[in-house]
Amino acid sequence: MKSRTDNSIRNLVFAMIGQALGILISLVSRLVFVKILSPEYLGLSGLFTNILTILSLTELGFVTAMSYQLYKPISENDNEKIKSLMYFYKKVYITIALIIAMLGLIALPFYKLLMNEVPNISNLNLIYILFVLNTSVSYLFSHKRLLIIGDQQRYIATIYRYSFFFVLNVAQIVILLLTKNYILFLVVQIIMTLTENILLNRRADKMYPFLKDKHVEKISRKDYKQIICNVKAMFYHKFGGVVLNSTDNIVISKVLGLVQVGLYSNYILIITALKNIVTQIFSSIIASIGNLQVDGNREKMTEVFKKTFFADYMIHIISTICLICLFNPFISLWLGKKYLLNTLSIYAIAINYYLFGMRRTCMSFREATGNYSKDKYSPVIEAVINIFTSILLAKHLGIAGVVLGTIISCLLTNFWWEPYVITKKSLTINLKDYFAMYLRYTVVGFLIALVTIYINEFIPYTNLLYLVLKFLSVIIISIGLFVLIYRKNENYIFYKELLRKKMLKKFLK
Repeated sequence: MKSRTDNSIRNLVFAMIGQALGILISLVSRLVFVKILSPEYLGLSGLFTNILTILSLTELGFVTAMSYQLYKPISENDNEKIKSLMYFYKKVYITIALIIAMLGLIALPFYKLLMNEVPNISNLNLIYILFVLNTSVSYLFSHKRLLIIGDQQRYIATIYRYSFFFVLNVAQIVILLLTKNYILFLVVQIIMTLTENILLNRRADKMYPFLKDKHVEKISRKDYKQIICNVKAMFYHKFGGVVLNSTDNIVISKVLGLVQVGLYSNYILIITALKNIVTQIFSSIIASIGNLQVDGNREKMTEVFKKTFFADYMIHIISTICLICLFNPFISLWLGKKYLLNTLSIYAIAINYYLFGMRRTCMSFREATGNYSKDKYSPVIEAVINIFTSILLAKHLGIAGVVLGTIISCLLTNFWWEPYVITKKSLTINLKDYFAMYLRYTVVGFLIALVTIYINEFIPYTNLLYLVLKFLSVIIISIGLFVLIYRKNENYIFYKELLRKKMLKKFLK
């Protein structure tokens, strides 16, 4: 039987490989997209995606709450309870799919109100309906994914996800090159989404044959109440998260126009790729944390938290420096100078990425331990502040103002409230200890960033060779300084030894 660490590392390796391939094909796909279709199509895609993300609020946080409910029966090999939960989840997912489809159609007459100016694009309503259908079918046949992930087998779901993502993007590239048809581009996405879910569903049946047993008991009243209780708490997190992350394009569309949404979406594509990598990293350990919390050992949880937070910091300080140094050079060579944002926008996007990233550890522990209700109002307050500040600042600072609004809302709410809940309920350290650790890391990270950015300014980016040189200099300098400063840090030594042992183990096999 594999250990929690082995499962986490295996999930992480597959996630990283999948994400790397996903990023590569996404960059090629976006390049083809902007060369063949007008910038308005890019903005339209960003706007409709955000609208449908908001409509997905109908999920009410069921997915996260249900994932938590699976940890204990999986740990205890309680197949009967797992069957009951999966049957219940299936009904929930079908209901969610139907509600999203219905709400999407109800919103059909109103989506144009969110545009500064309606673009000259044919079949707008049909395009919108296809976005609705894709979001809706993504919930069909996908409930068993939760069991695979909860059983610390996320790498299997990862293989399916990125295999289909790669095939989808190749198919869409071919469609654009041969037909330039955006409708067909969206139709193939719906087909791939549904096919992936069906095949993963069949894989789950093979992995867990007991799921095909027709005799299934209804979930107990206790479990039902626990799920509903967690869902009620998770709704606030879901609502806050959706509003926080999915209204930027809507604000930009209404205040600045669809073309600006298109420009911003290119940067967000890269940010999203980075976030997905980190999400995979942390998702690969959530099930392990959930499994660990069943033991109720707060000292062990605290030790794991500190190690996870250090990895969180290491990942995000280096990737944030990369964003600041390489964002515009990369966009310039990838798509062209007409797609660049100003320096203030770049720094705002990078800082927002760092602040959100440094919350990953707290969010992962909250999800794994089921502490949803203690900070349920904080995301709602954050979302309200975000909307008002983003609209106000957008009128004066453009895209940078929208992102700064998000930063302000974060600092006033979840930046401090999330760690307060986790430290109080699950760990042996207090909030003061947490922020002392956070401040030490961030100050050192800021100094590393200053040195790296200063040196990197001397390297031009007139062609691909210089861009590669610029990238290598950022990586070597930032990681070199990081290792130099933290070489005696116990958390750094832990990861160094872990990596060395795993590599040696693989070599000796």
